[in-house]
Amino acid sequence: MFATEKFTNPEAAYARVLEIYEHNTTILRDAFRQFSSGQGMSQRVRACYPFVRITTEKSTHTDTRQSFGFVAGPGCYETTLTRPQLFHQYLLAQFKLVLQNHEVPLEIGVSDMPIPVHFAFPEGIHVEGSLDPEHLRTLPDYFDLPDLATMDDRIANGSYEVDNGAWREGVHPLALFTGPRIDYSLHRLRHYTATSPDQFQRYVLFTNYAFYVDEFVRLGRRLMEPTDDPEELAYRRQYTAFVEPGNVTTWSANQEGLETRAASGVAPARQPQMPAYHLQRADGSGITLVNIGVGPSNAKTVTDHVAVLRPHGWLMLGHCAGLSASQRMGDYVLAHAYVRDDHVLDDDLPLWVPIPALAEVQLALQDAVASITRLEGYELKRIMRTGTVASVDDRNWELRDHRMPLLRFSQSRAIALDMESATVAANGFRFRVPYGTLLCVSDKPLHGEIKLPGMANTFYEQRVAQHLQIGIRALELLRNNGIEQVHSRKLRSFAEPAFR
Repeated sequence: MFATEKFTNPEAAYARVLEIYEHNTTILRDAFRQFSSGQGMSQRVRACYPFVRITTEKSTHTDTRQSFGFVAGPGCYETTLTRPQLFHQYLLAQFKLVLQNHEVPLEIGVSDMPIPVHFAFPEGIHVEGSLDPEHLRTLPDYFDLPDLATMDDRIANGSYEVDNGAWREGVHPLALFTGPRIDYSLHRLRHYTATSPDQFQRYVLFTNYAFYVDEFVRLGRRLMEPTDDPEELAYRRQYTAFVEPGNVTTWSANQEGLETRAASGVAPARQPQMPAYHLQRADGSGITLVNIGVGPSNAKTVTDHVAVLRPHGWLMLGHCAGLSASQRMGDYVLAHAYVRDDHVLDDDLPLWVPIPALAEVQLALQDAVASITRLEGYELKRIMRTGTVASVDDRNWELRDHRMPLLRFSQSRAIALDMESATVAANGFRFRVPYGTLLCVSDKPLHGEIKLPGMANTFYEQRVAQHLQIGIRALELLRNNGIEQVHSRKLRSFAEPAFR
């Protein structure tokens, strides 16, 4: 029905993508309703993702300050697209840059990659849940189901090869993620966080403790309340809503037209595995906080999925063991390097790949600490130390013969130990998402200060609120500096997909 057409206008190109996607997913949804109601199916139903393609015959001389928006050289570049309404502003921005930098039209059409019927229901309708055993058994006979072979991360990992069939012969990827890979993560995000993907904001905080969630909830709800203080009102008007698990939404009382909107959503019967909370701005550039829980596997899981939303940055805020005798409980550690002793990403990102510190993020974190603590320059060193963070996959590493790991940590000059930071940073590097880490020393196991209830409770009371304020301030500084500054060229290779 849809012939491939060429577009030189990004809005028109987007409109065609949206038209194809809505048409094809409607076909699948209607057919599934017929199937599940017991009506006979005469043939298999298939509908495919829209694609965008560019073909260029010459190298392009772009603004060398840019880190994305252009292809590496002559050739054909293509990707499949999904959920265009969710990615409206993102797609328009990518289309505009490619058109500007290459002066060749965008080709929009229907790919040969089937849309799994599960993914035709964006709000996560559980397809299997409405089917009896007989219908469930015959579902693959009439519909395409999710295929893991189309959802791997070879593009992001840089391990695809154009000419041997690992991607598509003679066609280079235009984006890091294909349509099915994005759909898979969007559905998993809803499952893990109990909020819709369209609630997520472009700046993300990850934490491993519920104390930070409690403080973020208090802050988010307070910012929605009315105030008469002019300075505070100007700040609160930045944010339009606060969203909690179950898409429970509290609208700002400081925004004209929003103050009369009633709260919406239904809180889940039980907390999800990785609850997410969203301090929203009208343009999506607010702040999302996710409690990822403990361990590198959780850190990989959530960042694997958040990455498809193409955030402008994410930060890890958590607790760590201080390894230096000069550190005190409550001191901050600004990570500038990582010892990846967690192993969860070894197959995706070899250990010999360095994870660089990003100057733009480091400066924002340092400035945020100075702003919130009111300490500057040499005095800032009293409470914050920049250094290497080691992440491990065994919370009780102290109970083993730990002479060898301690030797490695000493040789690496590690000053802090945790379980998530290296994974969050490494996945940020892998997925080209700006990243940073600010930890707080909560115990010093090598110096007899182990984490016990009395000591921990005092620490939490004193530091959690301040630590969270620093993380929020850092993300606001990154936002104010502009995305052109934060998207570092350090994250881009010499042959990158054009889309950020």
